[in-house]
Amino acid sequence: MILFTSVLTFFFVNLAPGGPASITSMTVTEEQRQALIREMGLDRPVLQRYADWLGGAVRGDLGTSLTTDLPVAGLIGDRLPNTLLLSGVALALACLVGIPMGIVQALRRDSVLDRVLDVVSAIGLAVPVFWLGIVLILFFAVDLRLLPSAGIASAVDSSIGDRVVHLVLPTVTLATTILPTVVRFMRTSLLEVLGMEYLRTADAKGLPARLVIGRHALRNALIPVVSAIGALIPRLLGGTVVTESVFGWPGMGRLALDAANGRDYTLVTGIAVVVAAIAVVSSIVVDVAYTRLDPRVTVA
Repeated sequence: MILFTSVLTFFFVNLAPGGPASITSMTVTEEQRQALIREMGLDRPVLQRYADWLGGAVRGDLGTSLTTDLPVAGLIGDRLPNTLLLSGVALALACLVGIPMGIVQALRRDSVLDRVLDVVSAIGLAVPVFWLGIVLILFFAVDLRLLPSAGIASAVDSSIGDRVVHLVLPTVTLATTILPTVVRFMRTSLLEVLGMEYLRTADAKGLPARLVIGRHALRNALIPVVSAIGALIPRLLGGTVVTESVFGWPGMGRLALDAANGRDYTLVTGIAVVVAAIAVVSSIVVDVAYTRLDPRVTVA
């Protein structure tokens, strides 16, 4: 998967019109531009450049940024923790809010509350991330002056409390991108489990409803939800591009946008490979989580 991602990314970004040398000042002569292209190695065949890049990537060297002349691994390493922090908190928030909402909807099926929460989920799916981020900034940062509008910390204060305050708005915005999916998977899965015979038997034996739902139904219903959450992680990382740009969050998503605008082939490829690696790791974690939720599943 990681190798396939690197191949697609490397060749597709090289098909884009222009290149790093095309964004230099208009005062640069054609001779100077051609010299810059040779210095960057862009005059060599794409296959040769990819082979050189892959040889270095196997050794942990993702190449050098074409626009900043800095190691790609170092640039990603500086930004990746910020993106993982934002994505991790957003995922936790989506699960803490979405799973209980799905449970309530399943237990109150076709009620007024179920329909209201359905509308809320539909709105969450329809609202663009960048629009929601701007609205939150205007309301909480500009009008109410309760929360900061951008950055990861204040210039004069970098305490944990200050960082948490800066994390609130981008976390809520990013969590909204996956929250409706978590709610709908939880609702559908629990409804399916509630209709199974073993739950009707447990209820007929007189077991308390809390025990039937909590111990028997919920554990089995969480299996498809965990699978959905694992599939949502790459989407969550993709959402950081817009969220980090809106809130000025110094993460890997914003770095990817700058690299794309600068036609920095090496940096774009390195970021894509790192995202693919995170997706692969998250898939493995989901597979292991199955064994905890369902004893019938074993790790081969």
